[in-house]
Amino acid sequence: MHVNYKFMPTANLLIKGKVQGVYYRKYAKEEADKLGITGWVKYISEGRVEAMATGGQDQLNQFVERCRQGSEKASFGCYCDTSL
Repeated sequence: MHVNYKFMPTANLLIKGKVQGVYYRKYAKEEADKLGITGWVKYISEGRVEAMATGGQDQLNQFVERCRQGSEKASFGCYCDTSL
């Protein structure tokens, strides 16, 4: 089956707060993998992580919610820009 990702919904997330040293990127990747989301997660500066996620709308909604909840060790005010 060929999937045309060109037309798949995409979300850009910016997570601010204590996200370094608490395995937040690993947590986000694991959650994305569980949902079949593709994309990337990276540190962009002290206290911020950016993610670009592509997938079905329901899966993206679940991913954004899980990113807002965060990992057990993370402590942050999450801002998720899902304007894409």
